[in-house]
Amino acid sequence: MKWSHNLAYAVGLITTDGSLSKDGRHIDFTSKDIEQVGNFKKILNLRNKIGIKYSGRKDGKPYFRIQFGDVKFYRFLNSIGLYSNKTKILKIVLVPEKYFVDFLRGVLDGDGFTYSYWDKRWKSSFMLYTGVVSASKDNLEWMKKKIYKLYGIEGRIRYAGKSTFQLIYAKHNSIILLGKIYYSKNLICLKRKLLKVKKALGIINNHAGMAKSVNAQS
Repeated sequence: MKWSHNLAYAVGLITTDGSLSKDGRHIDFTSKDIEQVGNFKKILNLRNKIGIKYSGRKDGKPYFRIQFGDVKFYRFLNSIGLYSNKTKILKIVLVPEKYFVDFLRGVLDGDGFTYSYWDKRWKSSFMLYTGVVSASKDNLEWMKKKIYKLYGIEGRIRYAGKSTFQLIYAKHNSIILLGKIYYSKNLICLKRKLLKVKKALGIINNHAGMAKSVNAQS
């Protein structure tokens, strides 16, 4: 299997929202975003149809899924550290450093988050956080070390409840990390998350520009 930017992104999606069956052949990818499943299907050139399943909750929200069988690709995923029942046993994923940011973008689109808000404790202070949720603390520890090694960005891991953990980055480090992840225009990604990132960074940039203007006049 030849690595590429898009393949690394797809591996990030599988790492978070994908599952490998025990038969050594079949792979399932499920997401609440049909765009996400469509991107996954496009990258891997799949002809399989996108289906719908509903959550077991009372609201019965729809989830979109695609299932396919590919022994060669399955074995490739095994070779880089992905297996069936990977949720809590996942550790490292052998992604070439050249494509690591694309892998991170897939992880962020799968089980990652960003949130921002104006902090009332400090006047005109806008906060931004970026993180990834996982049931495997070992996987987050590996990711944290890898990000620091490649980009010098320090994050922290915290318990998030219900047997899950978060790798999280605060404002300054979030800005740097997001700049790495969205390094170019027209990257394949989940658009709603990209728009959320752009909105937050736009507020930060505008606020910084206003602050410089005030300082220059004072």
